[in-house]
Amino acid sequence: MFPERLRALRRGRQITLRGLADELNRHLGPGEKPNTPSQIGNWERGIRTPSYVEARKLAEFFDVSLDYLTGRTDHDERDLAKLFFANGDLKFNDTTLDSQDRYEIFQLITGYLKGKTDRDETATFYAQQEELNLDL
Repeated sequence: MFPERLRALRRGRQITLRGLADELNRHLGPGEKPNTPSQIGNWERGIRTPSYVEARKLAEFFDVSLDYLTGRTDHDERDLAKLFFANGDLKFNDTTLDSQDRYEIFQLITGYLKGKTDRDETATFYAQQEELNLDL
């Protein structure tokens, strides 16, 4: 499952093996060896398996969970509400959102979803009403 997911993520971003190796090598830790295109190709073909550190770097680069990357889950899902209240930086179009921004956006989304639920319930109610026969 891992080789297929890695290949799909890389191709989905339209990045070459060389491009991915270069991206992974941007933040090498102490004692880490640089990644090579052939190494990543071997991961995609299932010939080799990356170390935990390499798998984590891949997950971070593609912004997916390790569970998704390794095939443990079929979808990568995040709770947006938890993201708004997490400690890390949250950006939107390269603008860092402060705590007030996060709270206001959270309120906007909450209001939108409540309104959507109310609209759906109203539409269902009116759809179930009998038509009036005005031909008396």
